[in-house]
Parts: sequence; structure tokens; C-alpha cells
Amino acid sequence: MEVIRLDNVSLWRRTQEEFSYDLKKTLLSVLEGKYRQPAKKLVLNNINLVVEKGEKIGIIGANGSGKSTLLKIISGILQPTSGTVRVGGEVAPLIELGAGFDGEISVMDNILLYGVLLGFSRSEMKARASSILEFAELEDYALVPVKGLSSGMVARLGFAIATDVQPDILILDEVLSVGDESFKHKCQQRMEQFWHDHATVLVVSHDLQFITTSCQKAIYLSQGNIKFAGDSQEVVDYYFASVKQEEIVPS
Repeated sequence: MEVIRLDNVSLWRRTQEEFSYDLKKTLLSVLEGKYRQPAKKLVLNNINLVVEKGEKIGIIGANGSGKSTLLKIISGILQPTSGTVRVGGEVAPLIELGAGFDGEISVMDNILLYGVLLGFSRSEMKARASSILEFAELEDYALVPVKGLSSGMVARLGFAIATDVQPDILILDEVLSVGDESFKHKCQQRMEQFWHDHATVLVVSHDLQFITTSCQKAIYLSQGNIKFAGDSQEVVDYYFASVKQEEIVPS
């Protein structure tokens, strides 16, 4: 049964220069007759993808190839410029750990808020709070505002919440290296639970050995295009061959 389907999905986004182009500069350029339309870049190009329930799929490619953007499209964080996205089931995205937290309110209130944003009831999150705090090793910080935590603590909190709620679809973006060695080991043990149950997992990682050993399938993205998809070992081999070919400089 398919749980994720993308049909002809493309995404255009403004360049970083345009994001930093403030209102004052825009008005000044209009008055001077120098205004130009915001430059845009094609980040994802006509993506077609079907993911079946329970599949573990790795996504690989160079930095800037569109991997994280693809995960954000599937998670609903970004909307495509064109095409359709269908996702069935509760999704927990671990893309930017802690990105959904409110720094002004307590860790406990953020647990409730984060869980509600993921689609869970306030009462259910209250019942889960103690186990989340224990896993994140933040029992003594329940009433502390999140802005008072270190970045590592915030990352641990985000990981603990998203993995405690046991979603139907887990989306990971290079988040398996959170915290110190002891906590990394805890993360790996928890992740193994997802690999042995019926959860669907999409993971972006530069650890190609992890992709080949832990994922049945893989997708190779390059410049917003799916270059190759299939068995994880075949995709990784294709990726290596492509990188090697690009490194060949004509004499």
C-alpha cells in the first residue's frame, strides 16, 4: 500500500541573495528605476516518487542537490510550485531538530506544543512527557524556557519527541549524530526499533555504508532531479560512478 506519492513535483525558490534583499533596498531600487524581478532557482524538477508502507529509503546526493527540500515537501513544510503530493499517515519530520520550538516557553510546554503540531492530543502528550524528558536527559529542565538550553539539549529534545510518538512515517535528515557518544548510542538503538517495525522511513545521509546496510531502496538526487532509484547498493554504486566521472578533467 502506498503511503507517499509525488506526481510531477517541481519547486522554484528565490535565491539566498533575494531572501536578504530587504524592503528598504527594494523601495530604493524602484525609485531609482533599478528594480529587478526576484531571481529564482529550480530546486526540484518534475519529481515522481511512490513510497510503499514500511519501506526504508535512503536519499543521497551532493550538497545542494535538493535532498532536504524533498523531505520538506513530503513533510508539508514547503508547498510545491507545481505537481501534487499525497501522504497517508502521521509524519514525524526530524529535519531541523528543534525548529518548531518556542524559546520563550518551558520545555514541558514545548513538548505539548510540538506533539500537537505532529497531530497528537494534548492529553496524549502529557502522558508521554516523562518518557520524553527521561530519554532526552532533561528531567531537571522541564520548567526551563527552551532558550535557556544549549543547542545540543534542544536537538536531544527534538529527537526524543519525534521518535517517542511512534509515527507512521519517520523522516530523517542527517540527525543520527546528535549529542555525545553515549546519546548517539541511545539514538541508534531507538532507530533500530523503527527499522524492525512497520514504520515507513525516509533518510538523508552522507553515510553511504549506512544507506546500503539499513535501507532496501535509495534515491540519487542531482540538481533537483532523480538521477537513479532502486536497490540501495545499485544506487550507491551508480552515485560513485557518477562522481568519479565528474572528477575526470579533459586534458
